[in-house]
Amino acid sequence: MSADTDLLVIGGGLMGSATAWAASRRGLSVTLAEQYAPGHTRGSSHGSARIVRRTYDDPAYTRLTGRAFESWRELELDADAQLLRMLGGLDFGDRHYLDAITAELDGAGVAHEILGAGEAEERWPGLRFEGRVVHHPQAGTVDAAGAIGAFHSTAAKRGARLLFGRPVRKLSVVPGGVLAELADGSTLSASQVVVAAGAWLSGLLGDHVELPRLTVTEQQVFHFPRHDPSAPPWPSVVHEFGDGIYHLQGGRDGGPGDDRKIGAHYGGRATTAERRTGVISPADRAAMADYVRRWMPGCEPTPRGEATCLYTSTPDENFLLDRVGPVVVCSPCSGHGAKFAPLIGELAADLVTGADTLPEMFKLASHLT
Repeated sequence: MSADTDLLVIGGGLMGSATAWAASRRGLSVTLAEQYAPGHTRGSSHGSARIVRRTYDDPAYTRLTGRAFESWRELELDADAQLLRMLGGLDFGDRHYLDAITAELDGAGVAHEILGAGEAEERWPGLRFEGRVVHHPQAGTVDAAGAIGAFHSTAAKRGARLLFGRPVRKLSVVPGGVLAELADGSTLSASQVVVAAGAWLSGLLGDHVELPRLTVTEQQVFHFPRHDPSAPPWPSVVHEFGDGIYHLQGGRDGGPGDDRKIGAHYGGRATTAERRTGVISPADRAAMADYVRRWMPGCEPTPRGEATCLYTSTPDENFLLDRVGPVVVCSPCSGHGAKFAPLIGELAADLVTGADTLPEMFKLASHLT
């Protein structure tokens, strides 16, 4: 088969776009096919603010966060864009979690400090804490939508072809590579393919790759205005409490007041890519308002904005990244992958070029045992 392109990337969210960027930097001819228009909000990658941080209770992820920050800086230089907003990070709540992340920060040599609740409240008026609070400066937010634009522009600058509004309906492994059939009846041939289709991944790969059970959930996020939007922005916060609450400065999505974005990591509703509703639960809205009254008195307890997105999760929440013949499975990232996007792109490009730099926990064999 004479291929149209060295690499076809299916999916133009964070992970697919990062792969196109990384592969184009290595001199490969790249075609990216995305089923929707640029900037769509139907998947997992939209929005102006996602948490970046070093705190994990797993040494492998703690090390990878350091590599990811290096990759983010490479992208910022490549695109001449500021994507990271380094406001610091705060973790509090479950003491076993705090013990674990503190040990990992110590082991990785990441600067951090342990504060009492009162000391943290004095330093960041408008927030409430209990117990110990772990603060580390190498944290904040990344502009996810801006990152996708940066990946696209830099990949296109190196010759990548970006196809929007071009859904791939069927993928076939053929001699010499793969053949993708598009919804408009056209075809694309490639020597290799990276499938980074998020919630649509199983539908494309189920006939070609044995996958672990993947669960798609619809997550809800809210933006609560701060009483004093002119006050210094707060760090990003992870509260190991209940369904795992996180909150961060909302950036553009937070409007002119930079309203505080808040969500529950484990609070999603089971769905599929096709059946998601985009509807906010009144009960969940009320529960989040109650949380704000208790833990974030510096915010109005009525949200000014709200939205939904999708998580696609593996049973153990480890990422899924591996190669089977000419097919590379990229992600799902279980709701915590945005901070790693450029690094995941590099790891996927390594697989395409024949290198095996993957952590074992990402590989299919680890998910299927």
